[in-house]
Amino acid sequence: MSKTVNTATAVTTAAVPADDAGAPPAPPPFLLTTPQGGAARTLLSYVAALPLPSPDARLLAVVLAIRAARTGIGNITGMDLRSLRLADPAEAVAALSGLGWQVPDRLLGGDPDVPVPVTVPGLADGTDRPLPFGKFMRSRVSGWTVRTMNSKPVKKTAPDTRLAALFLAAHASAELHGTVPEDLPEACRAALPDLLSRAFLAELAGDRYRLAPGVRHLAGLLPHPDDQDQPAPVPSQRAPEVPEVGPAEWEKWKAGASPALRRHAEAVEHCAVCRMPLGRVATAFVATRPSVPAPRSVRDAYDAWQEKHPDRGPLAARFTVAFRAQHGHGPSYTQLCAGLGWKLSRNVRTVVVERLLADGWLTDTSPVPWTLRPGKAAQAAGIVLPPPR
Repeated sequence: MSKTVNTATAVTTAAVPADDAGAPPAPPPFLLTTPQGGAARTLLSYVAALPLPSPDARLLAVVLAIRAARTGIGNITGMDLRSLRLADPAEAVAALSGLGWQVPDRLLGGDPDVPVPVTVPGLADGTDRPLPFGKFMRSRVSGWTVRTMNSKPVKKTAPDTRLAALFLAAHASAELHGTVPEDLPEACRAALPDLLSRAFLAELAGDRYRLAPGVRHLAGLLPHPDDQDQPAPVPSQRAPEVPEVGPAEWEKWKAGASPALRRHAEAVEHCAVCRMPLGRVATAFVATRPSVPAPRSVRDAYDAWQEKHPDRGPLAARFTVAFRAQHGHGPSYTQLCAGLGWKLSRNVRTVVVERLLADGWLTDTSPVPWTLRPGKAAQAAGIVLPPPR
């Protein structure tokens, strides 16, 4: 199974060698890049927070919100509404109208082929937009919602099942692992066994799950703790082990930190998405790790890798923007590389990020961990963090 994040927009075809004629077909490419997966999760979280009474209303809200994300107005036809197979379309429209969404009456009773503009208040107002997507990002996420809802395992299921499929696909990693998100609408939780029986999921145990291989292309590419770790570096290349920092030392360190540094440290400590062990977080902030020069073999491995990844700078910078939007802090080196599908040893991973920092695609607040963000080169290319709320 390929584990490489697909970033290409065009595919060339070539003759299949005779020796490969009987090989199984390659899996379809991912529909979303990692930043686009982050945008999909932002969309779903936005809809999950709306005070809506039913899965019907939420599923319609997902479709309308992504269509209206850029301008505040999204077009939908009566045929589009019918294709959602809602149990009570009129109730769903009434629920959205109750929130101030401007849904013309002709959506339900007019010509089903004529687009009807629906205005969603707040989506295009000012700079503090809840769905700050560009044109291409909006288009890709919109296409992903349609493909996911119409995927073979769930195409003919009830709205709660298809809504649950959207949430679980968006929160699944390239390795198919996922954790049921806390903001999954309660009405969708009862539909999770249905996703398993219909082979949208391969496994479901408590709040952990795995997507079925047949829907792997729908995954949002979120790194997950159950993803297979990279092979450990050989002993001669491994940095000396650092003793883990305990709770008492951690609290003492936070008490002496500046208010801004403490807020950042606690954002990482309490991140509901990362859910990292306290010892790992505390040690990263408190302990000093000695610098170990990269041996020639690691530098050679990096040189070979970077030739195959000419777009690594913009990809890394965009990933930090999407990551911060969901987590409230920057990614670690491991989270950055895993999120982009860069399967690298620890030593090569370190060199990759160091070069991105040196080239200006990334910057950080060294030595504070989890502070990666777009650097000067990225900012010059228009890749910037949104203004603070």
